[in-house]
Amino acid sequence: MHSAYSVRMANVSDLETIVALTMAEARDAEGADKDVGGVRRGVRMALEDPSLATYWLAERPGAGVVGSTSVVTEWSNFHGGYYWWVQSLYVVPEHRGRGLARQLLEMLAREARAAGAVDLRLYVHNSNRGALETYRRCGFEVAPYTIMTRDLEGD
Repeated sequence: MHSAYSVRMANVSDLETIVALTMAEARDAEGADKDVGGVRRGVRMALEDPSLATYWLAERPGAGVVGSTSVVTEWSNFHGGYYWWVQSLYVVPEHRGRGLARQLLEMLAREARAAGAVDLRLYVHNSNRGALETYRRCGFEVAPYTIMTRDLEGD
């Protein structure tokens, strides 16, 4: 089956598009409005230094960019290889339910395998039922870990 979407690696000229998608993802996934300056700074840094994160954009003719994803890597001393973490995945609402999330996740899995990654991981807000179901349908399982955090900005 030929997909109506094409996926390409993002570059610095895609900064504002990725910032807009990231802001929409935060609202959608967490109900949160992030600081646009911080998001812009973070995305720009990664686009300028791919060792921080790598971004891809999904496009559809006539619609432009309709989705994005990014990954970061984490070294595993247990496995002697990298985990690829899906840092972000967002599909604009009008293009959901058409297989684009699956296409993006399968592309990431291929890229991760080609890079010799140990596995593909992600975290999702536990109230984001739609995302949880999408990830399950795409072969992800709940891991036996609890993510904990400590806010260092308030220390």
